[in-house]
Amino acid sequence: MTKQQHLIALDLDGTLLSDNKVISEKNKKVISKAMADGHIVVIATGRPHRASIQYYHELGLKTPMVNFNGALIHHPEDKKWDVLHNPMPKRTALSIVQACYDLDVYNVLAEVKNQVYLDKYTQDLIDIFYETGDDTPFIIGNLKSKLNEDPTSLLIHPKEEHITSLRDHLDEYHAEVIEHRKWGAPWNVIEIVKKGINKAVGLQKIAHYYQIPQSRIIAFGDEDNDLEMIDYAGVGVAMGNAIEPLKSIANHVTVTNEESGIGLFLEEYLSLNSNVK
Repeated sequence: MTKQQHLIALDLDGTLLSDNKVISEKNKKVISKAMADGHIVVIATGRPHRASIQYYHELGLKTPMVNFNGALIHHPEDKKWDVLHNPMPKRTALSIVQACYDLDVYNVLAEVKNQVYLDKYTQDLIDIFYETGDDTPFIIGNLKSKLNEDPTSLLIHPKEEHITSLRDHLDEYHAEVIEHRKWGAPWNVIEIVKKGINKAVGLQKIAHYYQIPQSRIIAFGDEDNDLEMIDYAGVGVAMGNAIEPLKSIANHVTVTNEESGIGLFLEEYLSLNSNVK
């Protein structure tokens, strides 16, 4: 569509990645062609650094990255880059943890950049965070005694019947200081970060760094943690498998993550020819 330089922001789960958590050959080739043509590609994910860096390297990126839905914005390849880390106050986090204990949730997990605090040992939850094969140790035990610094994010795994009451509690008592989002299936996980933090914050910082106007930002997403980013981008693209509220505010809707929706959209929009079906 145009040869001007664009900033391309990619959510991971349900967007760039297939349901099997891999990047399709189509997506990989088109993204590579976009970078060769001078476009800037960044990852913007709710995942922590350690659970997204393998995809960063797989795509051959040399750009900043947005983790924890904007609570951590950093540059894996440039340690001099101005890192932005916005954790929530520990006092707020521990108050929420107490509410989780009162509701007898399955588990609560706190992250401080790359350090993980897990309230109870749960193999299923650990498997999610160990999918990179990384051997960063978990600190396991009661978060009210173990968590000793402001966390970047909290992840709550509630019983399904408690999701609504827990989110209502968060709105009633903590709405002024935190944001909370629900992960997509199959995990009923509620993710909490500091108020005012979202992927658009990270995208704005990176766009300013590269001096790319809002109108030339292309962002892809599928879940409610992508809402601000898709709304902020001049070219907001919802995946075919995205939630309806995201599709309703997006400028475009592409096909699903299983059908290489990112690659197909970029190929047409940026007039790229990857020679991959």
